[in-house]
Amino acid sequence: MAIAEWRQKLIKGEVSSLELVDEHFKRIKKVDDKLHAFLFVNEEHARAKALELDNARSSGVELPPLAGIPVAIKDNLCTKGIKTTCSSKMLENFVSPYESTVTDRLWKAGALLVGKTNLDEFAMGSSTETSAFGATLNPWKSNRVPGGSSGGSAAAVAAGLCIASLGSDTGGSIRQPASFCGVVGLKPTYGRVSRWGLVAFASSLDQVGPFTSNVSDAAELLQVIAGQDPKDSTCLDHSVPDFSEFISHPIKGTRIGLIKECFDQKGLSKEVKESVLKAAKQLESLGAEISEVSCPRFNDGIATYYVIAPSEASANLARYDGVKYGARFQEKDSLSEMTALTRAKGFGNEVQRRILIGTYALSAGYVDAYYKKAQQVRTLICRDFQKAFEQVDFLLTPTSPTTAFESGAHENDPLAMYLSDLLTIPANLAGLPAISVPCGFDGLGLPIGCQLIGNVLEEPRLLQVAYQYEQEAQIMSMQPKGDFVPS
Repeated sequence: MAIAEWRQKLIKGEVSSLELVDEHFKRIKKVDDKLHAFLFVNEEHARAKALELDNARSSGVELPPLAGIPVAIKDNLCTKGIKTTCSSKMLENFVSPYESTVTDRLWKAGALLVGKTNLDEFAMGSSTETSAFGATLNPWKSNRVPGGSSGGSAAAVAAGLCIASLGSDTGGSIRQPASFCGVVGLKPTYGRVSRWGLVAFASSLDQVGPFTSNVSDAAELLQVIAGQDPKDSTCLDHSVPDFSEFISHPIKGTRIGLIKECFDQKGLSKEVKESVLKAAKQLESLGAEISEVSCPRFNDGIATYYVIAPSEASANLARYDGVKYGARFQEKDSLSEMTALTRAKGFGNEVQRRILIGTYALSAGYVDAYYKKAQQVRTLICRDFQKAFEQVDFLLTPTSPTTAFESGAHENDPLAMYLSDLLTIPANLAGLPAISVPCGFDGLGLPIGCQLIGNVLEEPRLLQVAYQYEQEAQIMSMQPKGDFVPS
């Protein structure tokens, strides 16, 4: 059920906050030993908070909009007094002394933290296999990956371990796992949501956003976490509209463009392509005007990203040296030896790979050829989007070229792993809002997601189009049986 339906049941006394959160903890105990969506489960504290809310409600106190709703948080968002590990040995014992802005807003809205979810180490990966604490499985088929880096958050929602969750998206890390796990994943406009308290990977690309089982819930969570934050200088000082106000309004006359370059991909699965084109037909039946548009540099996004993101990661992760920040693994007579050993033992292979790429791209003699050139291409990608939005209101693409791939399939081929973010990265480079919504299933019963991209700060209309499609298509009513997905 949607959060609005649960809220009415809680208000009417048909279910208590404690009963609701207990049901989710029962579900976690039943399946998460195998699924491994969570790194930490917050049962005692969540039950105590639920009891407080029930007592307040019975006393006639008016409660905030998410009161009693169980949510999970990706473990790269700081939570005061609770470990925030980023799935890395470097931060294995780090307990945050402060609360991130987005989680603080959730708790003030009455949400209950059921636990912190697994991720690729420091959010670097597309499969949640680079976690130092073990991989998460796909809730639909346990021999498949859930996507990444926010695979734990996506899997937790898909498997019914929480009603909603938060993840972070640097190059597709919300939308790609949402597609692989058959849930809704929203990346807001860059600056719409505060990044304060999000452990930095690539600061010009990172964004926090929700995973939910339906579009209306995504609007509810965005309503709570969005808004200006004086602690984050990149956060936009822009009013927060009512994201749910027009969600049920018709979309007749809305212009939606199919990006030509996305559908010409060699690696695009036939089943994915057919499902997304079917989604376009369903949008057309709702009155949307469908046309083809071109973004000539769209496919250059992945090469651009894998210069800019590692460069920013190299700078952001320089603090983890065993002296200023992070774990210290062994004392040495030489500072350089100690630092080298700490970083070699504290960081996994993928994190080390990206630090090396980024350090090289920023080094003297190469910074102009690589980093500066990548920023120039980034500008051209932004201009392509601007031209496209002169012709249409929204853009439609597949979320990922394929459905969830097998666990270990790209273990020795990082480039193949990187290509799974080919269709999501450009929206990050341009700072645009984008949402992934389930649009079908492949022959194996794995979910397929379609991606809608909007112009800057167009989340209200983006959610409206996504909601109207979701209501028309009713994809999840046709869902096959999954290994961990409740029927």
